[in-house]
Amino acid sequence: MRAAPTKMSLCALVCLVTTLAVGAEIYFEENFSDESFETEWTYSEYPGKEFGKFVYSSGAFYNDFEADKGIQTSQDARFYALSKKFLPFSNEDNDLVIQYTVKHEQAIDCGGGYVKLFNCDLDPKQMHGETPYEIMFGPDICGPAVKKVHVIFSYNGKNVLINKDIRCLDDVYTHVYTLIVKPDNTYEVLIDNENVESGKLEADFDFLPPKTIKDPEVKKPEDWEDNATIDDPNDKKPEDWDKPRLITDQNATKPEDWDDEIDGDWEPPMIDNPEYKGEWTPKQIDNPKYKGVWVHPEIVNPEYKHDDKLYARKEICAVGFDLWQVKSGTIFKNILITDDIEVAKDKANDIIKLRFEGERNMKIALEDEERMKAMQEGKIPSDSQPDNENGEEDEEIVTTDDTHDEL
Repeated sequence: MRAAPTKMSLCALVCLVTTLAVGAEIYFEENFSDESFETEWTYSEYPGKEFGKFVYSSGAFYNDFEADKGIQTSQDARFYALSKKFLPFSNEDNDLVIQYTVKHEQAIDCGGGYVKLFNCDLDPKQMHGETPYEIMFGPDICGPAVKKVHVIFSYNGKNVLINKDIRCLDDVYTHVYTLIVKPDNTYEVLIDNENVESGKLEADFDFLPPKTIKDPEVKKPEDWEDNATIDDPNDKKPEDWDKPRLITDQNATKPEDWDDEIDGDWEPPMIDNPEYKGEWTPKQIDNPKYKGVWVHPEIVNPEYKHDDKLYARKEICAVGFDLWQVKSGTIFKNILITDDIEVAKDKANDIIKLRFEGERNMKIALEDEERMKAMQEGKIPSDSQPDNENGEEDEEIVTTDDTHDEL
C-alpha cells in the first residue's frame, strides 16, 4: 500500500525537474557537431587584414574523436574573424551566463582565445578589431607576462576593463570558461566550474566616476606644519667634521716599468679616507608646531550618478571570435549563452569529467609512442625520460612585437 505514494512522489519530482529545465532560457548554443559552421557562420571580409581560416577538427589528441570536434585556428600569424547572429535578447532583470571551451593544444605563445558578444548593429562581413561589442570575455596569452582572462563591458560608448588581474590557464588541454553577470550588479568568473574571481561591477570596473572627490574650494593652509620633526637649531656641525671621501695612497709607489713619455705623469691612486664621516645633518627633534597629516576634505562628486543597470545589455544578438594568433591550433567548442546558471554548470561538469583525463591520457600515449619510435631509430638514448612529470615536452616561450588591436 506504500508503493503508490512513492510512485506519485517520483512522478512529481520528474515533473518539477522538467518544469525547471523548461524555464531555462538558452539564447544561443553551438557545439559544432558538424561542418555546417562553414555556411552558418560568417567570415569577415574587412579590407586590410589577412584573415585565417578555421577547420573542423578534434585536434591531435582528444577524448572522443567525433564528439570533441570543434573549430580550430589553422594558419599561423593571422587575424581570425568569424561570427554568427541569432535572435536578439536582453538580460535585463535576468542572469546572463556566457560559457565556452578553449583548447590551446599548440601551446600558444601569443594569441587570443576570447569571444565577443555584439548587438544587432554588427555586420559580420565587416567585423574587425575596432568593431563595437557589448561584452568581451576569455583568455589572452602573449609571452610570460600576459596570461589573463579578459572581462570587458561596453558602457556609454567606451570599453570598460576589469581592474583585477585574472590568471588564465596556459596548458594544452580543454578548459571551460564561464562568465556570470547578475541583475544585482555582481559578476563571477569560473574556469572549469571553479570560481577564480567575483565581485561588484561598480567596484571592479570603472563604469562610473568616483562617488566623492577632493573639495576644489579647499586648500591646505600655508602655515600648516605636517613635518613631525625638524632640525635641532642648537645642533652644530663639529669643526673637524669635513674630511675628503678619497685621499692619496701614501704607500703607493711608481711602477718600475712606468714610462712618463708613453704613460704620462704618474700619480698615486686614490683610496677611501678612513676619517671620512659622510654628509653632516643635524639631529631631529619634535616639531612643536606639528598639526598632523593634512587630509584634503572630500565632497560628493556632482558627476557621479548611481546606475543599478550596469549589468544590463539592451540587445545581444551575435557572438564572434575576433582574434590574433601567432601560432595557430586553438579549438573552440561548447558555446552557451543562457540565463540559467545551474544548466551551465551541469553542462560544464559533463565536459570536464570526460575531456581532460581523456586528452591527457591520449597525449601521453602519443608521446610514449613517438619516444619508442625515436629510440628504435637511434635518434634518442634508450634511457631518455619525458621532460616533465606529465609526460609533456617543455614548450619554448616565444615573445612577439605584434600587438592586439581587439580591445
